[in-house]
Amino acid sequence: MPPFTPPTFQERTQMAAKAKQAALKKLKAKPPLSDEVIAERKAAELAREQKQAAASEAKRAAFEQAKAERKAAKEKTKPKLALGLTEAEKKAARDERYAKRKKRRK
Repeated sequence: MPPFTPPTFQERTQMAAKAKQAALKKLKAKPPLSDEVIAERKAAELAREQKQAAASEAKRAAFEQAKAERKAAKEKTKPKLALGLTEAEKKAARDERYAKRKKRRK
C-alpha cells in the first residue's frame, strides 16, 4: 500500500473549483419561486413585523406608565416645605416620616 501524500496546492484549487461548479450547477437546477409563494412569504413577514411593532409599543407604554407612577409616588412622598404650615401640620409630617423610617427597618 503506497503511503498517503497530502494534495498539493494545485490539486486543492482544482478540487475547490470542481466543488464550486457542482454547487452552482445544483443551484441553477433549482426551480424559481412562484409569485404566490413570494407574496405569501412577504405577507407573513409583514404580519410578523406588525406583531413585533405592537408588542414593542405595548412594552414602551407600560414602561412610560410605570415611570409616571414612580414619579407620582416620589412627588407624594417628597417632604412638604415647612413654610406656612401650622405646628400641628409640621408634627403630623414629622410623625409620618418617623413611621416610614420604622416601617423600612422591619
